[in-house]
Amino acid sequence: MDRQDAIPQALGDLISRHSSRLTDADTRLLDVLIQDPIRGAMENGKDVSSRAGVHPASAVRLARRLGFKGYPEFRSFLQASLIEGSGDFESPAARMAARLVRAEEGGLLASVLDSEITALNNVRTSVSDADIRAFSTSLRDSRRIYVFGRGHSASLSALTALRLTRSGYEACDLGSQMHQLPEALSTMSENDVVWLFAFRRPSSLMAEVRSIAAERGARVLALTDLHAARMDPAPDHQISISRGDPGESQSLVVPMTIANAVILDLAAIDDGRSLRALGDFKAFRAKAGLAAQLL
Repeated sequence: MDRQDAIPQALGDLISRHSSRLTDADTRLLDVLIQDPIRGAMENGKDVSSRAGVHPASAVRLARRLGFKGYPEFRSFLQASLIEGSGDFESPAARMAARLVRAEEGGLLASVLDSEITALNNVRTSVSDADIRAFSTSLRDSRRIYVFGRGHSASLSALTALRLTRSGYEACDLGSQMHQLPEALSTMSENDVVWLFAFRRPSSLMAEVRSIAAERGARVLALTDLHAARMDPAPDHQISISRGDPGESQSLVVPMTIANAVILDLAAIDDGRSLRALGDFKAFRAKAGLAAQLL
C-alpha cells in the first residue's frame, strides 16, 4: 500500500506482518478503513464490506488473516486503537467516537460521570496544597494579572479573570482582547503575573505571550493537562493534571476545580482583600440596579 503514513501504527504493524497473505478484497477493505478509521471502528463487517464493494464475508476473512477469530474481535482491536488515541485517531472526532465506544455498555451519562469522578480523584494525589499556595501567593503579590487560554480553556480563563476582578484584583482576560492584544501586553512589567491555561498543546500565540512575559520579567503560572505540560521557557509555577484517560471525557471540571481552589486560597491569604471586594461588589450591584436593566 502507498498510504502507509496515513495508517494508525497498530493497524500498520498488523498489515506489515501479514502483507504476503492479503488479497485484492483485503486491500479494498483496508483502504476503506484507512480512509475513515473512526467510522471503520464503529461499523460491523457487513457495512465495511458494502462500502468496499466486496462480498459480505470478506471482512471476516480479512480479520482472520490478520490473526483475529472473527470481525467482532478485529473491530474491538480497532476500537481499542481509537481509545488509545494515537496516530490518525488523535483528533477531536476520534476522541468523541472513542467516548461513544466506551459508553456502549454502561450508558452515556454514567460513563461521563465515571470519567469525571476518576479524573477528580486523581487530583488528590497529583496536586498538593503547596502547588495551590504557589499560585495564590503569586497572584496576591502582583500588580496586574493577565489570564490567557485558547480553545476549550478560553471559557475557563474568562471565568477566572471575572472572579479575580470581583475579588478586587486587576485582571485582564487576554482572550477577550484579541483585537487589541499588542495594546494589552505593551504595559506588562516585572510586577505582573501571566496565568496560562493550556489543554492538549499550547498554541503558537500562547508561546508568543509566554515569550513576551519572559522578556518583561513577569511571573508566569500555567495550569495545563499532561498533553500541554512542556513549555519553553518553563513557567515559574505549573500545575499539570490529567483531565481523563484516552477515550474518556476530557474534563473541564478538573482544571476549574483547581482554579477555584487557587482563588479560594487567595482569599485566605490576602488579609481580607477578596472578601471586602466581594462585599463591595455585591452592594454596588444591588444599588446600581444594572441587573434589572440587563434582563
